[in-house]
Amino acid sequence: MPKIFSDPRALAEDIIRNVGSDLVVGLPLGLGKANHVINALYARAAADRSINLTLLSALTLEKPKPKNLLERRFISPVIDRLFGDYPDLAYTDALRAEALPPNIKVIEFFFLAGRWLHSPSAQQHYISANYTHAVSYLLSRGLNVVTQLVAKRVTDGVTRYSLSCNTDTTLEVLRARSEGRASFSLIAQVNSELPFMPGAGDLPADEFAAVLDSPDTDFPLFAPPSEPISDTKYAIGLHAAGLVRDGGTLQIGIGQIGDALAQGLILRHRDNAQFRDIVKRLSPGTTQLASVETAPFEKGLYGVSEMLFEAFLGLIDAGILKREVDGAILHGAFFLGPKSFYRALREMPPEQLARIQMMPVSFTNEIFADADAKRRGRVDARFVNNAMMATLLGAAISDGLENGQVVSGVGGQYNFVAQAFALQDARSVLALEAIHAAGRAARSNIRWSYGHETIPRHLRDVFVTEYGVADVRGKSDADVIAAMLQVSDSRFQDELMGQAKEAGKLPRTFEIPAAHRENYPERIRDALGPAREAGLLPSFPFGSDFTEVEQRLIPALQLLREAQRAPLQLPGLLWQGMTHPPDAADRECLARLGLDKPTFVAERVYRALVSAALARSRAVR
Repeated sequence: MPKIFSDPRALAEDIIRNVGSDLVVGLPLGLGKANHVINALYARAAADRSINLTLLSALTLEKPKPKNLLERRFISPVIDRLFGDYPDLAYTDALRAEALPPNIKVIEFFFLAGRWLHSPSAQQHYISANYTHAVSYLLSRGLNVVTQLVAKRVTDGVTRYSLSCNTDTTLEVLRARSEGRASFSLIAQVNSELPFMPGAGDLPADEFAAVLDSPDTDFPLFAPPSEPISDTKYAIGLHAAGLVRDGGTLQIGIGQIGDALAQGLILRHRDNAQFRDIVKRLSPGTTQLASVETAPFEKGLYGVSEMLFEAFLGLIDAGILKREVDGAILHGAFFLGPKSFYRALREMPPEQLARIQMMPVSFTNEIFADADAKRRGRVDARFVNNAMMATLLGAAISDGLENGQVVSGVGGQYNFVAQAFALQDARSVLALEAIHAAGRAARSNIRWSYGHETIPRHLRDVFVTEYGVADVRGKSDADVIAAMLQVSDSRFQDELMGQAKEAGKLPRTFEIPAAHRENYPERIRDALGPAREAGLLPSFPFGSDFTEVEQRLIPALQLLREAQRAPLQLPGLLWQGMTHPPDAADRECLARLGLDKPTFVAERVYRALVSAALARSRAVR
C-alpha cells in the first residue's frame, strides 16, 4: 500500500530518500500535474545543488498575466473567480526569467500556444515529438518518478485512485513498468474536484508508492474559460460540419474552431433547414454544395479524440454522439475545460459516464494495436485539427516558425493525419483562418512556401478556411494550387497565383473562377449575420464562465487590441468616446473596469477608448 502524506515537503524527502538525488520526473500533460509535489521537489533541488532534477512534461498551464491597466482590471477578477487558490508551478517564473538553477532542467514536447516563444531556455530544451512517441523519449532519459493528480474513491473500505484527466502517457509508462521496460515510483496527489473516471485509469492503491492527500493541498482545477467564437471561426466550423458523415467517427482539436464545429453539427441535427441555408449563404459557388453532408444524424457518431472538452458533452446531449464502439461512444486520452465541464463529468450518472472511456494515447492516436478492431470501429473518420498556415502546395504549418521557434508542438496532429490515410474512407481536415493581423495590415496564412512544415505536402488532404473547403488529396500540384487559391483571401490571390505561375506550377492562362474572387471578411459577416441575429450561432454555444457584462466587454477589448496595431485608428476612437456619452449598458461595462469615475488622465483616456469600442463592437454585431 502507498505511504500517505499530508505535507508535500515530507513527500519530497521520501522520494529523494527512495529514488536518489538524480531525479527524472514525468509530469502529465496539462491538467494532471501534481503541483504541490512538483513545487516541493523544485524547492528541495533549488536549495541543494547536489540534487539533479529533470522535469519532463508538456502543456504547462499558467494563470493569465495581464499586461496593461485594462487587461489587469478585466482579467484579475476573472482569475480570482475561476482560479482562486490554484497553485502556480514554481518552475515557470524561473524559466521565464532565465533563472533556473543549473541543477534543474525543464523539458517539454508541447507548449501552451505562443507562451514560450521568447524563452531561450524553453526553446532550447523543447523536444519535437509526436504525442505517441513522447513515452519512449521519457523512458530513454531514465524516468524514475511519475507524479500525477488523481481522484479518490473509497468503496467498502477499499481505496482506488483514478488517473482521470490524464490516462494519455501514464497508462503507457505503467505498461512499460509491468513489462520490465521501466522502473519508477508513481506518486499521486488527490484532488477533490477531479472527476473519478471509470475504465483503464481506475487503479488500485498498490500501484502507487506514495499519495499526497490533505485538505491543505486540495486546490481548484485549472479551468480556462471558453472564448467567444468569431465569424471567421464559425465559418470554418460550419464548412467542416458539412464534411462529417452520419454513422462516422469524429476527432476534434482544441479551440474555438472545435466549438464552432460542434455547434454546426448540433444545428445540422436540430434545425436542419437553417443549417442548409447558412451553408448555402457561405458557399461561393454550387460545386462545393453538391458534396456537402447536410442530413441530420440518425445513426450518430462515435468520438475518438486525444483531447476531450466541453463541446463533446454538447454533442452527447444533442443525441449526435451515440454510436457505440466497445461499449463507449467516446474514447479520449486527456481532458481540459471550464468548471462546468468538470462539474458535468462529476455529476454524470454512472451508466452514462461509463460510455466515456479514458485510454492511453496510443489507443486514440494510432491503429497499430488491435488494428482490425479499430478499422471496424473507426468508419468514415474525420480528424479535424488546427493549423497556423498552409502552403499552396498543401503542406501545413501548425507548431512552429521558419526561424525554428516553437509556438506549440506537433502533439497528435501528425498521428491523426497518418491515421486518416491508414483508414478506409477517413479524412484529415486541417482548419486555418485565411489571414492574420500583422501590425497595421493583414497577412495571408496561405503562403507560396514557408521555411518550416508540420505536415508535408505528400500528406495533403482537406484544408478548410472561412472561405470554403479545399479537397486536395491525390490531386496534381496544379490542381492543389487551384483549390488552395479558391479558399485564400482575395486580397492575396493575385500575388499567390503569380508566384505559382512564376515557378511553372500553374499554366500562364489560369484564372481563379469569379465565384471565388469575393473572398473578403465582409462576405462572411453578411452570410452569418441572419443566423447570428437569430441566436443560432451564439458566441458561447456551450455556456460561459464570463458574466454578461464581461461578455459585452470582450469584443470591445478585442477591437481596442486590434486598433493598437494600427495606431492611426486610436485618435478617432478617442474623439468618439469623448464626444458621445455612454448609455446605461455601457456605463455598467465601464464600472466593471473601474472607469465609471476616472480620477487621473490615463483613466479618462481608457474610459473614452472603451466607450467608443463598445459602441463600435455593438454596431459590428
